[in-house]
Amino acid sequence: MKKLYDRLADDIRFQEGMNACINCGTCTAICPAAEFYDYDPRRVVDLVQSKNEEEIEKLLRDDTIWFCGECMSCVTRCPRKNAPGLIIMAMRSLSQDLGYFTDSEKGRQQLALKRSIGKMILETGYCLYRRWVTPEAHPEGGPIWKWSFENVDDLYERLGCNLDGEGTGVLRKIPQQDLDELKRIFEVTGGMDRYEKIETYSAQKADEMGISIDDYITKSFLGV
Repeated sequence: MKKLYDRLADDIRFQEGMNACINCGTCTAICPAAEFYDYDPRRVVDLVQSKNEEEIEKLLRDDTIWFCGECMSCVTRCPRKNAPGLIIMAMRSLSQDLGYFTDSEKGRQQLALKRSIGKMILETGYCLYRRWVTPEAHPEGGPIWKWSFENVDDLYERLGCNLDGEGTGVLRKIPQQDLDELKRIFEVTGGMDRYEKIETYSAQKADEMGISIDDYITKSFLGV
């Protein structure tokens, strides 16, 4: 089987993002995620650049690669124009391809994201469809979110949106032919295969943990 580093090197995002890290730490200094998480993009790039297969595998199985917000602040400051964010994207893809993502708490959250945001994209054309973001699913939104959900049609009309309406306008209904084309793009580019892998590996992990898939999703977010 191909070495992990070589598989990363085949990814165009890795090719664009890895130039020559000089280990200066500028990316970590500017990184918003590093302020809130135990996350150091400098260390990630340095470890990958070392081509140490054991360390790369640890990263692919760890929470670390899921802390990045992909804001790309790193590339704007790097003196060598490395892009740790792109390298992280390549690592996340490889982790999902190999099923390593299920070994970490943050990685296991990919199933819930696939079933929520992933479903919204394919079925509505939006990565966040307002009617599906319910107060029951997101109690952290509080009473204002609950009120806005209960009054969504009136509220969005006042805001000038065309929520679920035909024709043009913000939050308009996406025509079925466009949704069909979007699904086809996912099929051609491997997106649907990625979705299936997330489902398959997650189901295997849930079985290994001796829990239902619903409990698997809940535990991944509660960190238990």
